[in-house]
Amino acid sequence: MGPLDPEEPLRIAFAVQQMGLQHVVITSVCRDDLLDYGADCFVRTIQSVRLKNPKTTIEVLVPDFCGNRQSIKALIASEPDVIGHNIETVPRLYKKIRPQALYERSLSLLCKVYDSGTGIPLKSGLMLGLGEKKEEVLRTLEDLLRTGCSILTMGQYLQPTKKHIPVEEFIRPEAFAQWEKKAMEMGFAKVLCGPFVRSSYKAGALFTKVAAPLYSSTQSYPA
Repeated sequence: MGPLDPEEPLRIAFAVQQMGLQHVVITSVCRDDLLDYGADCFVRTIQSVRLKNPKTTIEVLVPDFCGNRQSIKALIASEPDVIGHNIETVPRLYKKIRPQALYERSLSLLCKVYDSGTGIPLKSGLMLGLGEKKEEVLRTLEDLLRTGCSILTMGQYLQPTKKHIPVEEFIRPEAFAQWEKKAMEMGFAKVLCGPFVRSSYKAGALFTKVAAPLYSSTQSYPA
């Protein structure tokens, strides 16, 4: 990948201003090629957006920063209004679906945010239809709850190109409705499930409804 554009944070801030956004989701591709894994760019973008748009709430959807403590600390210190990191799938499928990621490392990132004591709401998401089993999804939701995650999205995996892993199953809308009900019963503060739901779907509305985030457990994963 090419070098980062130092003007990008300011350009994003101006774009938010021009569009009059009340809630913005900031995300990126993984930048494992950088020493800080892209954390500083996230921080500077948050700062720029907040300076130009003080009334706009800011949500970030971040990679795992390869578990780097300093990168995660820098992100937390920038105090976005929501920190999102998608678990994506169940642990059994990680080698197939997310070969460069680690399930426990993703859980650990969420735990570090919760354990920081900042009260920043945590958000995560899963894609269904990859061959996961119901009991595996339930265990993954339990793991997310134990990290302090309070906002959840679940959507249908769709094959982007022929080079990507094919869809194993198309989940029916009524099954997504059942997952939404189940996740709420388990203790998530807000859940959106549906075939076309993605991480940023109705993100502003979700944040508004979780203004006082609820955490169902104080148990944390080891750092």
